[in-house]
Amino acid sequence: MAATTLPVPRPARRGRGRPGFATPLAYAFLIGLGGFCVVPFTWIFLASVDPNATVHLQVPKSIDLSNFGRFVTDPKFARFMLNSVIMAGGSTIVVTATSVLGGYALSRFAFPGRRTLMFGILLTRIIPTTATIAPLFVITQRLGLTDTYQGMILVLAAQQLPLALWMMKGFFDTVPGELEEAAWIDGAGRLGSAIRIVMPLAAPGVGAAALFAFIEAWSDFLTPLILISTPDRFPVSIGLFQAYIGRNLVDWGLLTAVSVVYMLPTIVFYLVVRRYLLRATVVGALAGA
Repeated sequence: MAATTLPVPRPARRGRGRPGFATPLAYAFLIGLGGFCVVPFTWIFLASVDPNATVHLQVPKSIDLSNFGRFVTDPKFARFMLNSVIMAGGSTIVVTATSVLGGYALSRFAFPGRRTLMFGILLTRIIPTTATIAPLFVITQRLGLTDTYQGMILVLAAQQLPLALWMMKGFFDTVPGELEEAAWIDGAGRLGSAIRIVMPLAAPGVGAAALFAFIEAWSDFLTPLILISTPDRFPVSIGLFQAYIGRNLVDWGLLTAVSVVYMLPTIVFYLVVRRYLLRATVVGALAGA
């Protein structure tokens, strides 16, 4: 009897099917959302080089940088920029240093109440700034830190520290503890292994935490509005707000030029830590896989 072979069913081909009705709608929604986000930035850049800038979006007849010249020669706005650099830069340094130490401790040391502490840290991040700004004002006033750089730096750092702590703990968790143990066997102590082994591997997390802390502090509006009362200590965010008060005619060209310069430090800082941020994204994806 001749043997019969049964046909082996081929596995279903996993290819892209025909696009359904939802796909064009998704693309249309994403394009509309992207345009909604791009239009304000387009207006800012076009108005900054337009000597006759208005509130309406219009293409300038010629590119004119006189608005930037007025900004550079205005000592008031230059002072605002310096104040923003001091406050945002100082708070970023405090947040980065504190989150590295705290994140390492939460990741490497087991102690009673660690889960409760982590939940409490996350809970402080959930509470909106508007609910905590009044108690923070009272605390800084009693400590004599109201209307000072030190008070602003500490408050901004306290607001950004919970997120940075969570980020750094997550990155330290991705570093195998066996690497530190091997370094201990070779004679390195806890501090030496942390600096030489753990920190280079956690550098993407440090860059990401510093970037988010700087962006949040640089763009903060409510905190300096409540804590700072001296015009010479206003950051750029408050300076732009003050430019609208008491004016029937707004100089849109000057305001948009200041806005462009105001965005530059954030863009430059992002470009500096971009490679660390990309590595942080990859490490986080691999850790969650």
